[in-house]
Order: sequence, then structure tokens, then C-alpha cells
Amino acid sequence: MDILLSPQFLVAALVLSAIYALIALGLNLIYGTMRLLNVAHGEIMMLAGYVSYWAFVRLGIGPLISMIAAMAITAVLGALCYLTIFKAILRNRQLAARLESNSLLIFFGISIIVQNVLSLAFSADPRSYPYLDTVVPVLGARVELNRLVVLAVGAGATVLCILFFRYHRLGLAIRALIQQRDAASLVGIDADKINLLVFCLGFAMAGLAGSLIGMTSAISPFGGFPYTISAFIVIILGGLGNLLGGLFGAALLAFVEIYGVAVTSSAYRSVLLYGVFIFVLLIRPQGLVGRRAV
Repeated sequence: MDILLSPQFLVAALVLSAIYALIALGLNLIYGTMRLLNVAHGEIMMLAGYVSYWAFVRLGIGPLISMIAAMAITAVLGALCYLTIFKAILRNRQLAARLESNSLLIFFGISIIVQNVLSLAFSADPRSYPYLDTVVPVLGARVELNRLVVLAVGAGATVLCILFFRYHRLGLAIRALIQQRDAASLVGIDADKINLLVFCLGFAMAGLAGSLIGMTSAISPFGGFPYTISAFIVIILGGLGNLLGGLFGAALLAFVEIYGVAVTSSAYRSVLLYGVFIFVLLIRPQGLVGRRAV
């Protein structure tokens, strides 16, 4: 019971919730709009993490500034992926009919390319850097300042994204495509431009998450896969294509992971994550929230 009431674990769970929400939001956005499963999401995060790492080590620029460059680079990468690969496929009816399944292979190839490019540029060794690692008291817990920054930036970015989808004209257009793609096209929404915007936003969110993760833990060219798996579990918990449901799934998974490991052992982390995943698929395959709207 003392563990469950510990403010140390509460803060840790909140920080992890913010990270998972940001990761899952970008992944779920692309899937909800275009039904594409981006299995390269974690590798895009690692790319952004290396951008912030290089900027800090070589140029002395903190990640709170370099994360803007990391988001821009990953957004450009997303635009290139859409314009050079997926746009041409969508224009071909036969290829577009199989795009959802083929997207797994396409993104898997992208992930292999990113992994090897990062390995050539930085080697396969994990990299980390000290940034705002001063310990401060918060709600009776002692937390590193960089984790509080991650919580604030992650939560703030997630809220801004949700407000964008709720009130901005482009955000409303994205919601329309998620809810009813054919009807959205009939009322004049340019699906091609929205698809491009979605790729840029999804990759930029992965870039922001990667920069934040690099502030608190080590990064490596092959370190993105666990985050991709966690993001898939989150969007399954919240419902595929349900952006707000993904936030609920992120919080649930983070609290299960932090408190589950605290009660048992770190060796059971994967068991806990996959256990929750399988349990939800069995009892409610459409997700705990059960709808696909924003």
C-alpha cells in the first residue's frame, strides 16, 4: 500500500503518460486518417533524439531549442515519405486497395534504412547527455528537473494538438477524414493536402517525443522498437483511430507499467504490457473507449 501511495511513483507514471500520449498521438493520427501502420515510428523518434544529442554535444544547444529543429527534420522526412511513396500508391486503385497491409512492409523498410544510417553516423553504442539533471522536491517526491520538463512539454504539446483538432479548420478537416473519408471528400476537403499534413504532423510528434526521451534516457539506433510496441498497445487500448482514446490508453499503460514493476519486478515489464494488451483484445477488441472519433 505504501508503494501505491508513493508520490515518487505517481510522478514517474505521469511523466511516462505524457511520453506515451505524445508517441501514440502521432502514430494514431496517421493510422486514423489513412489506415497506415507506421512501424518505423520508434526509429523516427531515435533520429530526432540524435539531432538533439548532436546539437547539445557539438554545438552546445539545449534540447528545448534543438527539438524544434528535430521536429522540422522529421516533418520534412514525413513529407518526403508521403510525396515519393504513398501519394503515387494512392493514385493507383489496385495498389491503394492493398495499401493498409503493404504499409507494414514499406514502413519496415524505412525503419531499417533509418537504423543503418544512424548506426553509420553515430555507431550502435547507446548515447546520452546530462541536461537539467538536478534533483528537486515535488509533492514529497524527489524528481530530476529534466523529467518535470518532459512532463510539462509533453502534456502541453498534447493539449495543443487536441485543441488544434477541436477548433482549427485544418484540424476539423482531419477529424472529418478520420470519421468519414468519402463524405469529407464530397464536401470539398482536399484529401491529398490533408494526407500530407497528417504525415508531417505524425512524424513531427515522433520527433518531439524523441527529443524529450533523449533528455532523460539513452538513445541508440535500435532503441526505437520498444517505443513503437508501446505506442501500438496504447492505441489498441484507446481504440484504433481514436485520438482522445489514445490519451486514456497512454495513462493506463503508464500506470500499469510503473506500479506493476514496482509491485513485482522490472523483469515482468514485458509480461505486464503484453498482458494488458491481450486482455483488452479479448474482452473489448475495439478498444476501451470504443469509438473512432476525436
